[in-house]
Amino acid sequence: MNRFDKTFQAADRKMFIPFFTLGDPNREESLALIRAAVDAGADAVELGFPFSDPITDGPINQRSMARSLKAGMTYDGCVEMLRDIREIYPDLPIGLLLYYNLLFKRGRSAYAELADIGVDGVVCSDLPIDESAEHMELLAEHGLGCIQMVAPNTPIDRATRLFDTSSAFTYVISRFGTTGPSAEFEDNSVQRIEMLRSLTDKPIVVGFGVSKHSQVVDFWNAGADGVIVGSHFSLLVERNLDDVSLARKEIEGFVRGLRTPDAA
Repeated sequence: MNRFDKTFQAADRKMFIPFFTLGDPNREESLALIRAAVDAGADAVELGFPFSDPITDGPINQRSMARSLKAGMTYDGCVEMLRDIREIYPDLPIGLLLYYNLLFKRGRSAYAELADIGVDGVVCSDLPIDESAEHMELLAEHGLGCIQMVAPNTPIDRATRLFDTSSAFTYVISRFGTTGPSAEFEDNSVQRIEMLRSLTDKPIVVGFGVSKHSQVVDFWNAGADGVIVGSHFSLLVERNLDDVSLARKEIEGFVRGLRTPDAA
């Protein structure tokens, strides 16, 4: 049982999970941002390895990954950051968003290394389930959670298959398109979570486009066990590159605000 399993089973509240690109805008500030969110009350983290062709990410996260790469972040540098984060937070659930080429290039040793660090789950947003047999076998072999993604147009039978093959949690994409903040969500986005909730008793985590407290709470209330916010935080970093401490304070405030009596 990994840390996501333990947290979902023990939690008496819904989970909030921030996403950060490792190394954005640089290694030191990136670690400070992650620590700020966790210390403010985030229940877990989803962390992305920067990649040169992030096809499921929108412009904001693309620029975040470009900043990280420009600052010199590498795959090995990300691994080192993960070790630091695990040392600081031994009980924190850590999920990774990776583009599959990064794992494929390194082969089996990559899975063993992530397991040794204490990673709890991996999602490859560019790897469909029909082509992921080896990936899923390696995750299971090394005790890493398999995080599948359910899209807005995924048919019910396929969604059920994705739920059945997920461990840690299933990532439900909230709307069509790539990552990036949404001013508003259509009513059917929330209603779809209610419908999907009826298909499984496994944890459901919603992401893509969420940028407001009210949106997080709406998805919680619809049956999501957790909600991910990412591009909103990447944008705060982008707007405060001259003084990243300002972004850090805004991120702290966002997370703390979700834990007020009116929000939770």
